[in-house]
Amino acid sequence: MVKMAESYRVTAQGRKRWSLPQRHETDPNRIGSRCLDGEAERKLTVPFRGHISGGLHPGKKVIVVGVVDPNPDRFYVALTCGRGTSREPPPNVALELCVRFKDRQVLRRACMSGSWGEAERLIPFFPFIKDQPFKIEIHCEHSRIRMFVDGQQLFDFHHRVLPLSDIDTLWIKGSITITKLA
Repeated sequence: MVKMAESYRVTAQGRKRWSLPQRHETDPNRIGSRCLDGEAERKLTVPFRGHISGGLHPGKKVIVVGVVDPNPDRFYVALTCGRGTSREPPPNVALELCVRFKDRQVLRRACMSGSWGEAERLIPFFPFIKDQPFKIEIHCEHSRIRMFVDGQQLFDFHHRVLPLSDIDTLWIKGSITITKLA
């Protein structure tokens, strides 16, 4: 696993601004912002759909750094097997994370062959604040995905979709702005 030095500074407005070192183009743990069909490099706009080079495997980390919108409703982060269509994810979704601000919920579930499983809801705290930055780290382990927000563990989610290498796409949509992916 490649260790990345990371830090944040507090801006004049009292917000955290995360900085992550840039990865080299040949880094196998890099998330590409290239589309699978060879479309030219694009900006980190939401909705976002990007390829995870080499798929998931134990030891791989996906990092999403962003800012919650000033008037958020909800946002989604999903790890999928393939791209799906422009509006719908593919039939196998390894993890769909739905952050809802109205009821301060962080729901997660999986979809196998088009059939959604039961949503898990239990979290120790709600880490997202409107108009504030955040850093989500998704760690892939042998039997589970571990998620951290701003360095604090939020939940474990046991794998339902296998093989892990088929999980090769990151989807992000909703009330956030993405500033960095790693």
